[in-house]
Amino acid sequence: MNLNSGESQNISKPPYFDGNNYSHWKAKMTNFIKSLDYNLWDLIVDGPNLPTIRNENGESIPKPRSSYNDEDRKRVQMNAKAKHIIICARNSTDFNRVSFCISAKEMWDRLEVTYEGTNQVKKAKISMIVHDYEMFTMNENEDIKSMFTRFTNIINALQALDKVYSNNEMVREILKCLPRTWMPKVTAIEEAKDLNTLHLEDLLGSLMTYELFMLKNDDDEENEKRKKKVVALKSSTIEDSEDDSDEELAFITRKFKKFIASKKKFGGKSIKKNHHKGESNKLEEIIFSNATNPSITKVIARDLKRRSI
Repeated sequence: MNLNSGESQNISKPPYFDGNNYSHWKAKMTNFIKSLDYNLWDLIVDGPNLPTIRNENGESIPKPRSSYNDEDRKRVQMNAKAKHIIICARNSTDFNRVSFCISAKEMWDRLEVTYEGTNQVKKAKISMIVHDYEMFTMNENEDIKSMFTRFTNIINALQALDKVYSNNEMVREILKCLPRTWMPKVTAIEEAKDLNTLHLEDLLGSLMTYELFMLKNDDDEENEKRKKKVVALKSSTIEDSEDDSDEELAFITRKFKKFIASKKKFGGKSIKKNHHKGESNKLEEIIFSNATNPSITKVIARDLKRRSI
């Protein structure tokens, strides 16, 4: 089974290791063995103390099976059970690596060296991950949940290498990693809470609640800005409309003055006797009768422009 597949694990079978993400498998396997029988886990960590006897030279050698007593058989059976669990969780390549081991402890230790390295290698890995832990910061535009997931991944990697931080240390590290915009909340938590007893999960809940509050405020500010832009746009449109009306009215005035001047040029004869001038006289009446209506004035202005009067 792929550990990253998202499928549920059969609790009667050990978690299968496919060669990837050893620290993940190790954590699941440890819990699986402890849940079956904690004595099995002690046996894997501390060794089975298999039955032995001393030969004629005083050397310790495995005790012959024919000489086993009930206590010896119990020890051997526990060791075989632990070996069986480990083997069932391994692929064929790993089986070849550990199949010749006599005890479950030997198997476990060999897998540790294979995938985590020697003590020197483990120390180097721990040093690198500790650096990531100490330099951990919340990324720009990152939410609390995503930040906490990254932080947990670092903690889990360190725990797999037997490097464990206390709850108090992790709480302080989270507060330290938050950006400047979170400082009011950090100060409030430090003043209102005892960081020595504040659980990491409670801190996470408090930060997520504050995050929702901040997002709501941002939305309100954005809506207010949007409203101001709409009001400004309407005001600008009205001003432009008034400017257009003034220009069109000025245009009408100029045309009308030219019209009056042309009347005087022809000696003030009645316009009604002239068909062409009759149209102008009619237009004059329309202009005067609707001069107080801006919308009609605009229509008249456009009509004057079209006729080129």
